[in-house]
Amino acid sequence: MSTFLHNVWEFLPILLQGAKLTVLVTLGSLVISTLLGLVWAAMRVSGIPLLAKISAGVINLLRGIPIIVLLFFIYFVMPDFGISLTALQAGILGLGIAYSAYQSENFRAGIEAVDHGQVEAAQAMGMSWRLTMRRVVLPQAFRITLPSYGNIMIMMLKDSSQASTITVAELALQGKLIATSTFQNATVFSLVALLYLIMCVPLILLVRHFEKRGKK
Repeated sequence: MSTFLHNVWEFLPILLQGAKLTVLVTLGSLVISTLLGLVWAAMRVSGIPLLAKISAGVINLLRGIPIIVLLFFIYFVMPDFGISLTALQAGILGLGIAYSAYQSENFRAGIEAVDHGQVEAAQAMGMSWRLTMRRVVLPQAFRITLPSYGNIMIMMLKDSSQASTITVAELALQGKLIATSTFQNATVFSLVALLYLIMCVPLILLVRHFEKRGKK
């Protein structure tokens, strides 16, 4: 027991450093995926056929490419075109772009769930399409999509481990390095799992809260 506690005390600070990078990758990619997702969703519902087709094509392309391949392309291939990013930047950008496709479909579903009569009423009052979206549609769509948005956040937190494939020293990679050097696999990966769980539980509770509010 004393050996186990000693190992925990020794490994935990290193794993916490990895956990900080995990949170950073998750938050950064969440911002990018949200902004891009809104752009793709706005193009899909704009009523302009060309924009809708471009958006649909981009979304299908992103959903068809594995995240790890996208990360490899950004980190290893883009320097050939004169665009070099750090591993952390590439990880955030890759996850953000990949998840923008799922965010887009989430936002589009929320937008289309808003009563079309409200849109017609807003336009009858002289509101432009952009103003109608900003003041009438999007506020309601965000409330509708909050539970799904929370689930996407949880998925992104766990998928942030894929950034380790391009040498981002986040939680999963730190755990692998410690386990490789100490052979304390059970202790290390139990701690890794526990830290992921600690980070996910608040998000799970937040999603449950939004789901309960949505049913009222």
